[in-house]
Amino acid sequence: MKLHFLSNNPNKIKEINDILGDRVEVVSANIKIEEIQSKNTQDLVRDKLLKAFKQIGRPVFVEHTGLYLKSLKELPGGLTQIFWDDLEAEGFISLLNSHQDKAAIAKTVIGYCDGKKIHFFEGEVEGTISDSPLGNRDFQWDCIFIPNGYQESFAEMGDKKNEISMRKLALDKLSAHLLEEK
Repeated sequence: MKLHFLSNNPNKIKEINDILGDRVEVVSANIKIEEIQSKNTQDLVRDKLLKAFKQIGRPVFVEHTGLYLKSLKELPGGLTQIFWDDLEAEGFISLLNSHQDKAAIAKTVIGYCDGKKIHFFEGEVEGTISDSPLGNRDFQWDCIFIPNGYQESFAEMGDKKNEISMRKLALDKLSAHLLEEK
């Protein structure tokens, strides 16, 4: 099955292809969509999905992945990209320095439109924010998120991340749904 995916992020596209393997052929739709800014990730994904479907006109999926920090009342959530762009690793970490609780949830919300209906699939991983950046900084906040039960950040894990990530959990649910649709 061939499915369009909207993203301009080459790291995300590679990760999605690595996770889905031969289950789904992902066609990258490199179009620019103005995203709403909202703490509500599902609203953000729904808006992005409807705009993408309007431009592409065939089944498409979009996703949004964010960090939900317990000590900041689940912020930045849907606003993670904005926080990260302004603060980067050191600024993000320093934001939490005055808080003892560095618990975080990394959550992916995928929106899929088959042309008739919108479906949502979520995956989340609990973890903590590190005291300093760890590993490669190429894929945003992977260098500061350490999943529970591990000693390494997502950035340090390499491909092992794709076996346990929030994106994998959400993509597995999307893949199962697509198999049911056949």
